[in-house]
Amino acid sequence: MVTRRVPNEFIGALIGPGGKVIQEMQKETETTIVINEDPVTEEGIVEILGVGRKGIDAVMAKIDSILFKPEVGSVYEVKVIKMLDFGAVVEYMDAPGNEVLLHVSELAWERTENVSDVVNMDDVFDVKYFGLDKRTRKEKVSRKTLLPKPEGFVERPPRDNNRGRDNRGRDNRRNDRRKD
Repeated sequence: MVTRRVPNEFIGALIGPGGKVIQEMQKETETTIVINEDPVTEEGIVEILGVGRKGIDAVMAKIDSILFKPEVGSVYEVKVIKMLDFGAVVEYMDAPGNEVLLHVSELAWERTENVSDVVNMDDVFDVKYFGLDKRTRKEKVSRKTLLPKPEGFVERPPRDNNRGRDNRGRDNRRNDRRKD
């Protein structure tokens, strides 16, 4: 028997909808998993019972995968699991089942028309994790920041997101409406 403490916010993910995740783990690994709550710390106490070390280790690896939280600024090895027009869905090698979108603009320094020009299915490479993008509120990773800039590369100027509006959102392009 092995005991593991799990933060309270991950208990739902460990159990899964209707107990699906925990039941599948028990079935696949031939183990029994019991989850209790520590009344003092409110952490989950996960007890894994099994006759073989292999099954227990598999459950521990799955728990590690569920608990995985990438750290901002860290580099992770990923594998391409899905190709899209606007990027590639990659899965963290350290945490199977945890995936993130690698946007087409973060694949390479050069402009990329087709994702398949740079990466293909099952390619494995490193990405840098930047946390949540303030604008899209989605996780952001980049491959290009780990690559050297090409010789003569010129950064495009940042977009003007105001598009002729003042800081209150009003259109300031036509000030001829006023009568002097």
